[in-house]
Amino acid sequence: MSAATTSAAEVISSGRAALGIELGSTRIKACLVDADDPTRVLATGSHAWENRYRDGNWTYALDDVWTGLQAAYAALAADVQREHGVAIETLAAAGVSAMMHGYLAFDADDELLVPFRTWRNTSTERAAGVLSELLGTNIPLRWSIAHLYQAVLDEEDHIPDVVSFTTLAGYVHEKLTGRRVLGIGDASGMFPIDVATNDYDAEMMAKFDRLVAERAPGLELRSLLPDVLVAGEAAGELTAKGAALLDPSGALRPGVLFCPPEGDAGTGMVATNSVAPRTGNVSAGTSIFAMVVLEHPLDSAHDELDLVTTPAGDLVAMVHCNNGASELAAWVGLFERFAAIAGGTLDPDEVFEALFVESLDGAPDAGGLLAYNHLAGEPIAGLPEGRPLFVRTPDSRLTLANFMRAQLYGVFGTLALGMRVLADEGVQLDRMYAHGGVFRTAGVAQRFLAGALDAPVAVAATASEGGAWGIAVLAAFAADAAGDPLDAYLTDRVFAQTSFDSIDPDPEDVPGFAAYLTRYRAGLAIEHAAIAATH
Repeated sequence: MSAATTSAAEVISSGRAALGIELGSTRIKACLVDADDPTRVLATGSHAWENRYRDGNWTYALDDVWTGLQAAYAALAADVQREHGVAIETLAAAGVSAMMHGYLAFDADDELLVPFRTWRNTSTERAAGVLSELLGTNIPLRWSIAHLYQAVLDEEDHIPDVVSFTTLAGYVHEKLTGRRVLGIGDASGMFPIDVATNDYDAEMMAKFDRLVAERAPGLELRSLLPDVLVAGEAAGELTAKGAALLDPSGALRPGVLFCPPEGDAGTGMVATNSVAPRTGNVSAGTSIFAMVVLEHPLDSAHDELDLVTTPAGDLVAMVHCNNGASELAAWVGLFERFAAIAGGTLDPDEVFEALFVESLDGAPDAGGLLAYNHLAGEPIAGLPEGRPLFVRTPDSRLTLANFMRAQLYGVFGTLALGMRVLADEGVQLDRMYAHGGVFRTAGVAQRFLAGALDAPVAVAATASEGGAWGIAVLAAFAADAAGDPLDAYLTDRVFAQTSFDSIDPDPEDVPGFAAYLTRYRAGLAIEHAAIAATH
């Protein structure tokens, strides 16, 4: 019986479904797909959560990780029961994805030594600078190795006790399977990868060990890092303890195959079929980043660009910005409240859509308005701390349309700074794919991004829920017996019937955004002044 004619209940009951769970910055999402046809979504579930700013660090409590995972899985299981009348007892495969980078350090008893330090922290400037010079490649502030070395420089008490460190996806995967591994894409945000070996760069690890030998005797990097796996490899099975952690109801049985845990950048590439050279994608959420798969290495290192990999191990240039759509959402929330007190009945999605559509009537350069979305520090813009600002000159044209266009341009502002560097390297793009909630209103953010990048931008139907679905696809790929490369599997098996809505750059938007970006660069002085004024 073909996947097309097999009922959802039969797929789930027979254990032919694949589960993907992604821990994003504001939501933990679960997605269940047909392992034989991953485009067929069988059920979803989610749980809202937020990071906390504690003792100078952005963090999530580990108790919240498990409360959230259990809630998201329970919501998915309830969706399965409600829509299909069955319970999930086993699966063809499963996978975990989460925000990349950060620092989770453990001792010999597997106890967390310091609170989880997320990608959002920018307190590693000294360490990142030293490592970038030593290793000859850009080591961004949020990378795991920068956090480790900064702790060494700061002579933190926990360093002598560190026996392992990992990312959030790696931590959750280990608790569920007992395997201390990472997918190569997530691993490439911990420490540089040698794409010839699909492992951490051995020469660079040796340089690091020599660097810390005096300050941290006995610290050997290779023993601390999780093992590296590529997409399609088996990464362990769900243990009895892991099954109880994920599903306290006891319905889910152990023994489920797990794919390598990946970062949100990797699942974004999978969800947009952008794992082949000359393809790229933009993921917009609390942070925003672009991934461009390279045909060959860059000529030189750049502070604005990370070198990471696809889940299959191909080299990728990454432009990562700490600040995405959160400030935009705050402004939309203000208008939502105004609509409510004025007697309106619009729900949040309707408010977003109305304001986004209004922005289309704005001037190509946003009428001289400027919006900075920096709630957190932004290394690409040279900002150690966040200061969200909306500014204008007396002769600017303050209209709702211009205001909303400026806010949407602001989401892409820092990203465009980094992408300009990539363009100067001569990197060619056939198309950029976009995903994230900001692209749900058709033809608005997508159009402005095309103007910002001066390249076609495509959005698929899965754009707003790409990450959880992306890791579910990677789980299905691990369970697939055909042995195709990831690129071929995605193109021929997953996206063969998928239609992408593509928008070419608007002839007026390209120079309009360029004018906005010129003002944006100049206006960063205001951001620096705002930071200085509060110290």
